[in-house]
Amino acid sequence: QVQLVESGGGLVQAGTSLRLSCAPPGRTFSTDTMAWFRQAPGKTREFVAAITWRGDSTSYAESVKGRFTISRDNAKNTMYLQMNSLKPEDTGVYYCAVDTSIRSYLPTSLNQYRYWGQGTQVTVSP
Repeated sequence: QVQLVESGGGLVQAGTSLRLSCAPPGRTFSTDTMAWFRQAPGKTREFVAAITWRGDSTSYAESVKGRFTISRDNAKNTMYLQMNSLKPEDTGVYYCAVDTSIRSYLPTSLNQYRYWGQGTQVTVSP
């Protein structure tokens, strides 16, 4: 069973920043598309951002465009999500995911991602 490990979550005030990390211990995903999703209390899990294996193309949900930046360092086998200007509505559990299929586009649906982490909690207070 492949596991992904997220870290970097926490409790912060609105307007501040956090950086999340995702790493798969013992396995490399340097040739796979990776993404971040989040799930707020009482809501379904939603797409946040995705990045190609080369890091040359990214996609963002409208709600985070201009505030969040997804990146990856394949040498370190780690993906990041830099979150700036955080808002209370960004609160939720953030999950990283891996898509092992070969596609010509960046997927945004949950069922297109094969491997998932356990999530890291991000709480933004007003």
